[in-house]
Amino acid sequence: MTKQEMFDKFIEFMGEFAQIKAVAALRDGFIMTTPFTICGSVFLLLANLPLPGYPEFMASIFGADWTAPLNAVAGGTFSVLALIVVLAITYKFVENEGCDAIMASILSLSTFLILMPPQIVSKGGETVGDIIPKAWVGSNGVITAILIAFFVSYVFCYCEKNHIGIKMPDSVPSGVAKAFTALVPGMIFFTSASVLYGLCHYLGATTLPELVFQVIQTPLQGLSDSLAGGSIIVGLQSILFWAGIHGPNVVGGVVSPLLIANSLDNQHLIDAGMSLINNPEAKIFTCQINDVFVKSGGCGLTLGLLFAGIFTARSQQLKSLMKMAFVPGLFNINEPIIFGLPIVFNPYLLVPFVIVPLIAMFITYFAITTGFMAPFSAVQVPWTTPPVIAGFLLNGWQGAVVQIVNLAIATVIYFPFLKAQDNAFLKEERGETAESEEQAENAVMAEVK
Repeated sequence: MTKQEMFDKFIEFMGEFAQIKAVAALRDGFIMTTPFTICGSVFLLLANLPLPGYPEFMASIFGADWTAPLNAVAGGTFSVLALIVVLAITYKFVENEGCDAIMASILSLSTFLILMPPQIVSKGGETVGDIIPKAWVGSNGVITAILIAFFVSYVFCYCEKNHIGIKMPDSVPSGVAKAFTALVPGMIFFTSASVLYGLCHYLGATTLPELVFQVIQTPLQGLSDSLAGGSIIVGLQSILFWAGIHGPNVVGGVVSPLLIANSLDNQHLIDAGMSLINNPEAKIFTCQINDVFVKSGGCGLTLGLLFAGIFTARSQQLKSLMKMAFVPGLFNINEPIIFGLPIVFNPYLLVPFVIVPLIAMFITYFAITTGFMAPFSAVQVPWTTPPVIAGFLLNGWQGAVVQIVNLAIATVIYFPFLKAQDNAFLKEERGETAESEEQAENAVMAEVK
């Protein structure tokens, strides 16, 4: 098998992978969490704005406990992320199957809560029961939430499609009939959750979320937090997008839970009064590195390509495209350049489109490991926030500097490749012009004759 055939097989496999029901539901479900994480980030950012003297100024106006109302919003968004995830993924999966998504989501939430630890130990050593522990309905419970969502979705859709349930007469209102139809799958979910709870409790003195966190989530987070793991994530996004598959959506659907959990773990360290700089417990590769520092201007760090185009463009095609794509690119919208240049299946731009984000990831990663920049907390910025501004909001002037360095290097790397592309456009345009002139001459000669 040739290299081209292997590449084609790989792209075909990834295209089929993106269409898997569970992967699509995972991707769409995490997209639904965006309003919660962004809104929570705004309040968290207001509580931790990276400006000298800002905390003291706010405390002088609102008192020493001025951050409490802002942190309460963060607690109602980030700290219940697993609850949002179990609802969102179940809803998108069941909705795509044409079944009762609302009922399935409620059953999924209830099943998830059955498996939660029933009590916590306070800082004073007192055992407190009858609570929903935020420690396990937040980032630590995300993988469990995903597993429960898939289990409930598959079984619920199977039962509904095969009419496994209590059938009510046609005279019964549809709302009541749907409630009775959900009794059988509900009993399956709750019985399964009860058995799982008992097995974990009596055999291991633990709960399913704690077990999943130790056995699955912690190793996966460790893998995603490594330089090798980050390289695979970043490189795969670009390769797939170049091949016409929306790489950030496909890859993000799988790794977003882990990267978000990494940033929330860092937030817990801050909440405990610890610094993230040079802290061995802090996670380095988080969603902010991938979303803000690696994808300035869009996947492939194409804002650097647009800057290179300003100095390179001589062909009319590239000049027109630069004018059209530059402003959207400042707000991280790069579809005009991806499909207008195009970058998709463009041999001139494959190498920089993959290499540039990898280099940006290495620079950002080492800026954190060397202590120049702090690891990222739960604070996120809207994805349309322009580069440099986004870096400053996330990590102060250091974040802005790292983004500027990434953009400068991206511009330099893209320049020779874009110049080659521009020369190809020029040849096409000159050839078309010569052909047009020849046709015009022939037409004149024909008229003379």
